Amino acid sequence: MVDRSYQVSYPQRGSVLGESEIAAVARLVHSGNSLSQGWQRLEFEERFGRHVGTPHALSVTSGTVALEIAIRLLGLRRGDEVIVTPQTYKATIQPLLNYDVTVRFCDVDPRSLNATAETIEPLLTSRTRAVLLVHYGGVPCDMDGITALTRPRGITVVEDCAHAIGSVYKGRRPGALADIGCFSFHSSKNISTLGEGGMITLTEPGLAERVERLRSNEADAVYEESLQPIGGWTGAQPWMMHPGPSFTHRCTAVRYGGTNATLSEAGAVVGSAQLDRLPALMARRRLIASRIDEVLARFPGVSVQAVPPDATHSYHLYTFFVEPESGIDRDRLIDRLDALGVQMQLRYFPLHLLAEWRARGHGLGECPVAEHSWFHRQVNLPCHPGLTDAQVDRMTDLLEAALAGERGKSGATAAGRTVAVESAGVSL
Repeated sequence: MVDRSYQVSYPQRGSVLGESEIAAVARLVHSGNSLSQGWQRLEFEERFGRHVGTPHALSVTSGTVALEIAIRLLGLRRGDEVIVTPQTYKATIQPLLNYDVTVRFCDVDPRSLNATAETIEPLLTSRTRAVLLVHYGGVPCDMDGITALTRPRGITVVEDCAHAIGSVYKGRRPGALADIGCFSFHSSKNISTLGEGGMITLTEPGLAERVERLRSNEADAVYEESLQPIGGWTGAQPWMMHPGPSFTHRCTAVRYGGTNATLSEAGAVVGSAQLDRLPALMARRRLIASRIDEVLARFPGVSVQAVPPDATHSYHLYTFFVEPESGIDRDRLIDRLDALGVQMQLRYFPLHLLAEWRARGHGLGECPVAEHSWFHRQVNLPCHPGLTDAQVDRMTDLLEAALAGERGKSGATAAGRTVAVESAGVSL
């Protein structure tokens, strides 16, 4: 990849960290308390659960680990089927490559790029065990329609909420809209826990207990009381390092071995500080999005990502669409914006067309809407609170100039002003 600097770039950090986060970490370091498995993690989990609206929120080391554990909870067996969206980052579904199951890619709505009840229903069979979806870019899926399909059939829905911190759907938050919610606190996300981190949200206490074991180096197993304690022990002793049923019970079945997926105390205190700042961070994203909206509204045939009624967009990604009737060539527009200094990244390449999924029998034509959107219609622009006012001004000016240039004009006149493309130093 060519290393180049952009005037307006995608974020190395999707959030803004400052004095409050630094002070929180300093207090932790000077406290002398443990930097792992402490009360800061428990406090962050409790606060996050209240924010989302679930009784259980368990932190882990990354959003990918959250998804891996969520898929383990499904108890998938050979011949089971899982319906997934193609319009997401590969981590959403990558763990399924480890299972001998049938993965069915549903298509997406052309306006929101989300999976819908209408795209999921034709793929349902008696062997469907789960649906994995993402709230693309921060637009919540229309979950009422989806859960009306899945709950009567006993199908588990996993929400990938990596984009949806700050989103709202009919007064509720993603992560509490179905069965299992998975969040990412990666450096690029709407809030961060020092670069990496994740959260699993649940309402079912039995599943929460299994997650606790899986993330804590315990086996996800079935235990029964033992009438014959090992070595005459009658129970855990205060001096035992890790008391638990492994020492005192009889194991009748092992689902999976656990791992250490403990979010650090430093990550947890930063996460709590970021939760405090979330309203301001979301306000900044929405302000930037509104500035872009104003420009796009001047160009017929250009549309923005649709948001369901009674829902709120978190603008983790800003997405718009160029339609054929606009007279604008999407690929040329992207090239021009990138050349002018606005970093362009199309998110995401349809997953069913990745080599590993093609090796499993998937290919072109499986999800025509997702394919057409990525190859011909979709444009993503930087939209994050780290952008300065000057960068936002620059991006919107260049966007207007590039759109106008695509229509064969030397500039775009709007609201009594002219945006001169020559000022960018690049010929359009």
